[in-house]
Amino acid sequence: MYKPKDSSQSPRFVGNRTFMRLEQVRTTDNIDFAVLGVPFDTAASNRTGQRFGPQHIRDFSVLLRPYNPDMDIDIFEYCSGVDYGDINVIPGNALRTYDSMVEGLMPLLEKNVIPVIMGGDHSISLGNLRAFHKRYGKIALVHFDSHGDTWEHYYGEKYMHGTPFRRAAEEGLLDLDHSIQVGMRGPLYGPGDIQDARDLGFEVIPMKEVREIGFENVMKRIHDRVKDRPVFVTYDIDFVDPAYAPGTGTPEVGGPTSYEALEYVRGLDGLDVVGFDLVEVLPAYDANEITAVLASSVIYEMITLIALKKRRQQEKQNSQK
Repeated sequence: MYKPKDSSQSPRFVGNRTFMRLEQVRTTDNIDFAVLGVPFDTAASNRTGQRFGPQHIRDFSVLLRPYNPDMDIDIFEYCSGVDYGDINVIPGNALRTYDSMVEGLMPLLEKNVIPVIMGGDHSISLGNLRAFHKRYGKIALVHFDSHGDTWEHYYGEKYMHGTPFRRAAEEGLLDLDHSIQVGMRGPLYGPGDIQDARDLGFEVIPMKEVREIGFENVMKRIHDRVKDRPVFVTYDIDFVDPAYAPGTGTPEVGGPTSYEALEYVRGLDGLDVVGFDLVEVLPAYDANEITAVLASSVIYEMITLIALKKRRQQEKQNSQK
């Protein structure tokens, strides 16, 4: 079992900065999840610097502890995980970076290890989904974001951080009948910017509707949409209001609070989640580093979902004995 160093015995400022002070080991043996970075940002259309996001998140994740009181579980009583390091990227070349991502992720997926991926800009999700498609076939998607990221192109370029889910749909990577986007808001070029996602097959719940129907109804619609399908969760930190997450490239006001940001992940418990990414953390704009604190906590809740799933599996096995 791989688990974090005990910060009551070893000070947090001692040793290498890994996520949650996990062992940095590139292994697929005896682990349930692997945290890894994809420090790529040259498909961003506005601010850049997301390549430094993974290490920024790691720096503040040392504050995390193994017991999650809100979900009443000690994560490492039920699962084992490591900091797997970073995928090699090719600055300025998204397509070669996607190839590198698929090559790096497949050893984990072939061993049923759940990747927990830190970006990088949102273009990396296409590389993630290509890898997951090789393992699972068409996969459901739960997408938290202030933008739909289904634009046709930016400046004539098809592989940008605003286009990954159109490309994923075109490539047949997604189970669109069981995929959903939540949180879209802010000024648009026209109504087609949201309608395009619906036309591709996504269910879309813009933030205005999120507020009108409330958290419980949003989570019900997510569960009803995904059902029992294997699902990948992608979480753009700009889903959260910039008052709580200023360190991002394309902030949009009117989003969730930091508490709500965590609740949306907790509410996914019970889905067959097989992978996650969290993207668009940009340290240079992270006033007082509060975005890194939030991002590390969102990833912590993602890992908690893995532990909860493992606990249910163990309880089921024990009941059948």
